[in-house]
Amino acid sequence: MEIIACDVRYAVVVKWLAALALVAAACSGPEPNTPHVSREPISVRGWIVDIESPPNAYRTIETEAARKSQLFQQTNVWVDNAPYVSGGVAENGSFILLDVPPGNVTVSFSAPGAPLVRLVLQHVPGNADVFIPAMFIKHDSVALLEPKGVKVRMAAKVTKETPTGVTAIVAGLTVPVVNTPMVAMMDRLDYPIPPSGPTPIATYK
Repeated sequence: MEIIACDVRYAVVVKWLAALALVAAACSGPEPNTPHVSREPISVRGWIVDIESPPNAYRTIETEAARKSQLFQQTNVWVDNAPYVSGGVAENGSFILLDVPPGNVTVSFSAPGAPLVRLVLQHVPGNADVFIPAMFIKHDSVALLEPKGVKVRMAAKVTKETPTGVTAIVAGLTVPVVNTPMVAMMDRLDYPIPPSGPTPIATYK
């Protein structure tokens, strides 16, 4: 009987120690340097106009549309050192990234003919929405074809867009951070819609 009692007490102690270890692990938090979602994530959205390709003498609206759609479907986008970021590139070239960390961020694109192209964001405040229309992906860089359309927005209780006095940098372009009416920020979780209809063939020197 004494042996049985000892075994029971031992089993209880083992279970208690196991439970204590689980609690300690839960309370200790993530390991140092483990990537985690920011409490003030930003969104990055826009669309790709084209990806630099070898010259082709035979180009029509139809062949260009098919070429671009195929390229966009083979294009990947991610944020360096942030594996938890969600999003991607749609077949029309539109892209969205959610849960992106604020501050200084590198967005990487990989496409046929452009194995690794980086878009660098700097000084982006938390909870901002970075909107980048009409991007042209070259072999080794990203070109902004509509730099005046690039925006860094913050949701605020205002009736119209109001400069905050703060700036961010998008692909080397200094962009004012703008307080934006909350109702106008409802689209920050959606893929942006590129202009409809045929677009001109992108060229950039």
